[in-house]
Amino acid sequence: MYVTALGLYECEINGQTVGRDVFTPGWTEYRKRVQVQTYDVTALLRAGENAWGAILGDGWFCGHISSKDRQGYGPQPVFLAQLEITMPDGSVHRIVTDSSWKYSTGPILENDLIMGESYDARLELENWSLPGFREEGWLPVVEEAAPQIILTASASPPVRRQEVIRINGPLGAGAPAGKRSIFDVGQNIAGRVCITVRGPRGGHFHIRHAEMLDAHGELYVDNLRSARCTDKYTCKGGEEETWEPRFTFHGFRYVEIVFSGPDIEIVKIEAVALYSDMEQTGSFSCSQPLVNQLFQNIHWGMKGNFLEVPTDCPQRDERLGWTGDAQVFVSTAGFLRDVRGFFTKWMLDVADAQKPSGAISSVAPQIDARTGEDAGPGWSDAAIICPWEIYRVYGDRRILEQNYATMQRFIEFLRDKRCRDHIRSHPSVDPWGGHGDWLAMDGGVDREGSTPKDLIGTAYFAYDLELLSRIAGILGKTDDSIHYKAWREEVVRAFRRRFVTEDGLLVGNNQTSHVLALHFNLLPEVARNIAASELAKNIQKRSYHLSTGFLGTPYICRVLEDAGHLDVAYKLLEQETFPSWLFPVKNGATTIWERWDSWTPDKGFQAARMNSFNHYAYGAIGAWLVGTVAGIELDADQPGGSHILFRPRPGGTITQAEASWHTVRGRVAIKWEKCNDRLNLALTVPAFGCATLLPPDGYVAGQLKFGPGRHEIVLNGEVLAQKINRAS
Repeated sequence: MYVTALGLYECEINGQTVGRDVFTPGWTEYRKRVQVQTYDVTALLRAGENAWGAILGDGWFCGHISSKDRQGYGPQPVFLAQLEITMPDGSVHRIVTDSSWKYSTGPILENDLIMGESYDARLELENWSLPGFREEGWLPVVEEAAPQIILTASASPPVRRQEVIRINGPLGAGAPAGKRSIFDVGQNIAGRVCITVRGPRGGHFHIRHAEMLDAHGELYVDNLRSARCTDKYTCKGGEEETWEPRFTFHGFRYVEIVFSGPDIEIVKIEAVALYSDMEQTGSFSCSQPLVNQLFQNIHWGMKGNFLEVPTDCPQRDERLGWTGDAQVFVSTAGFLRDVRGFFTKWMLDVADAQKPSGAISSVAPQIDARTGEDAGPGWSDAAIICPWEIYRVYGDRRILEQNYATMQRFIEFLRDKRCRDHIRSHPSVDPWGGHGDWLAMDGGVDREGSTPKDLIGTAYFAYDLELLSRIAGILGKTDDSIHYKAWREEVVRAFRRRFVTEDGLLVGNNQTSHVLALHFNLLPEVARNIAASELAKNIQKRSYHLSTGFLGTPYICRVLEDAGHLDVAYKLLEQETFPSWLFPVKNGATTIWERWDSWTPDKGFQAARMNSFNHYAYGAIGAWLVGTVAGIELDADQPGGSHILFRPRPGGTITQAEASWHTVRGRVAIKWEKCNDRLNLALTVPAFGCATLLPPDGYVAGQLKFGPGRHEIVLNGEVLAQKINRAS
């Protein structure tokens, strides 16, 4: 079966659902392409008569997207399918969607990804997808002209039902008894509720969803904005009834169920997590329980937002594929899960959303063709950074080849439309300048932070050119590589002229200014130590608290480490008071918050207009936890895990750490433990793999043991130990 839709579909053959995928065919730039799923349905067919049908939902095509009105792409769902049956004699029989099909409404009264779903079980069509069903009253379908878009095979893993969490009894006594109950899932997820009830015919209830409770123990829903996030069910009566919505999802930890009367009994209630079906590849733990919970929060934040596209949040009326969030988190994502297909598909969305000028949109898929040209620094750069990171983790150059033209058009757009004298976001040509260091704490009421936007823009411009030069070299485009390298050098010189004083100080003099200049290697050697020292001083003056936003936070600990301030990095990591990574953890968070101050004891909830409690961007610290605290890194010059760097850097109160990573070449693992003045190490290298051990300062390597296969350990550039086993 080949099947797709503009909207959502769920197919049935002979009473059986086809496949396990949810929200098919997925979300794309419907004006340009739609995905097609292919299923082997042989086992569902039988000799003699067969019946085939589909249930359609509104989805992203004609339901609400973000806070915009419905029907952004089209007025109603459209279905297209073809069933090919190969007979024993080799002939092929095709059944296609055409004017012979009929349609009817059913028990789903409304469905919307943001608002919710309503279901009246009294209207169920018994056995509608079984042979012999009499479709009395059904109407002939309306055939639509084929849109001029690309039909493409699905590139990404499908969304599927994942963890199912059994929910225990309600919180408190409820009020009044039997009419309303609030339940705690125990984990903030993206998904929906599956509920089994027993009630009279016509009895009904609705389920509201929220991430937090307010000070009175009620659902905190102000931050949902216009999202109703409510599902409704009407009982058919008699036997137990189990219902799980088909065409909606919500971001929630708490659910409130309001009944029409006390005669509806809940038999069982579960929360079902939904996200793209990416294999888990990484794990991490250490001796600090709060850091372990932070890592779990990072992982759950990713699961809740890697649903078809890398959304910013799953709860309010937004849920868009923001480019800035994705690019800061992509390296952490590549450790946690196999995201090759996920990002391969999403980079198609990014390319489809690219403007004719070469500008890259803030979100992909693009929800409104009329929106502004440029996403700005740190956001539009995802067009280059994300493919590079996927190549670095998996070693497959096809993603670079597929996106090279998009990258080139983007760089040319920056040169022609956003730069003056090699300064990107120069106020004279780009008065807006981008989103800035989004939600930084140093900007007062300004959500864009205090870091100069032209500094951010020029720093990212130089980084883009560095990556593009490397990418061109990998693809054998030598002239391009030389060109982009020379261009980067000009941008770096312009950066130094505009943003670095003769004394080596940086304009802005805040945490993010120093972090970007150091991380992107934009400073002369004489100024690097000065900038690192100023960064450390800034952090110390803030009593080891962060002031960075979306763009400065991902790199701050690595920059401190590389500059010899590992102790400061660990103090930031283990800081438990606001603002810090562990402050939400100490206050019960199970995912990453959008803002450092999403909630504080003295002020309560932040402004409801933008206050998500499942927003993965600040979870980008996960890459440093793996690379430094545990000590596993991939060599960017030998991508795909062909060369592993073991570089544990103990610090703070952490005395033990371990991590495991299933790379494309096999399992890599490290476990270390401090014992007095010793560091006991256990390392795992894939067969036919190569690794370099870089011990922390003050330690030297002792005896190393190896398992089967060919392994090589290199210390300080020399082969330290080697074993070859040709037995298998």
